[in-house]
Amino acid sequence: MADLAYREVYAMDRVEARKRLVQTYRETGSISQTARLWHTSRQVVRKWVKRAEKGGEEALQDLSRRPRSFPRQTKSSVERLVIKAREETHYGRLRLAWYLQQQHGVKLSPYTIRHILRRSHLVPPQKKRRKPLYPASWAWETQVPFSLLQVDVKDILDKGALGPSLWDHLRKGRLPRYQWTACESRSRLRFLAYSHTRTLTNGLTFLSLVLCWLRLHGVETPVTFQTDWGEEFGGDNPQRLQSLEKRFLEPLQGSLCRYPKGRKEYNGRVERSHRADDEEFYRPYLGHIQTTEQLLAAATRWVYFYNVLRPHFGHGMEGKPPLTFLRTLEEGRYNGPDTLALFPPILLDVISPGFFLACDPEGGNDLLAYYTAKRASWNRWLAHAVNDRPIR
Repeated sequence: MADLAYREVYAMDRVEARKRLVQTYRETGSISQTARLWHTSRQVVRKWVKRAEKGGEEALQDLSRRPRSFPRQTKSSVERLVIKAREETHYGRLRLAWYLQQQHGVKLSPYTIRHILRRSHLVPPQKKRRKPLYPASWAWETQVPFSLLQVDVKDILDKGALGPSLWDHLRKGRLPRYQWTACESRSRLRFLAYSHTRTLTNGLTFLSLVLCWLRLHGVETPVTFQTDWGEEFGGDNPQRLQSLEKRFLEPLQGSLCRYPKGRKEYNGRVERSHRADDEEFYRPYLGHIQTTEQLLAAATRWVYFYNVLRPHFGHGMEGKPPLTFLRTLEEGRYNGPDTLALFPPILLDVISPGFFLACDPEGGNDLLAYYTAKRASWNRWLAHAVNDRPIR
């Protein structure tokens, strides 16, 4: 026994070590001798002997280290308010903190909200990140605004996102099914368009219009459109992609790139923005929209709200709306007109045939001339759509 230290037995079995310590004391009757035999302190021996005398062997078990009081614990009424707000809005912790302060005057840290949501099992477990296997453009690697635009097509006719009632309303009303989205990766500024069909003609028209819109507002940065491998963006034929890029985008310093198949996280910012579309636009307002014209007008107000008024709590955004964030950047700060953020959502099916008939595909810069000619009438329609009804 003299060669065996208490801490060695403790490392193997805590309770057994304590039992042997108490047993040795009962045999020797001396705390000092027991401490010498087990190569430990008299305080340790005295502690476990007293516990054994009061509660027997059960007292030698580990006790809970939980504090007796929680003076800084969030009140249960506040926790219920957080849970209710989460279930109603589906906001993340940053936006929930802003929402609770604005609507209820309750100021909570986003980290406190995260702990409340985790305890209530309202936050899904984090997925294990896969190692990047392919070279691609990540949004956080881009420092110069407008050098990378993430582009995607959202199928609005999604029963899981809208619910059966709105899904049936959209289908029976024959409203546009597809939303075309281009998201500037640095500031999250978005450009939207709609269509009934998902075609290459509509895809190229959308990219060309966005590129023209940027050039008309003085943005001279070479633009890269990052998309998936869908046929609406040229498919996966390298020769075809090179030809389309050369004919339609290169004259205005634009280019196409693809993210690896199955790796949507490379376009995570535009993908995440579609969730905001469902939760803050389609679910609350789609049921009141009866015609395509009404949808385009409502989408115009939504673009204005998203780009100019809505606080954004993405990484590095500091709660600023996209347009405000663009104007506060140190590198590549935008100093042009506010209309950059008011790209009018149009129906691509109507404009794409005329767009390509009126433009010489080999000329390239004629695209800009055609778009300039249409801009005045679109600006009048845009002003009417934005002022028709205030955004809530």
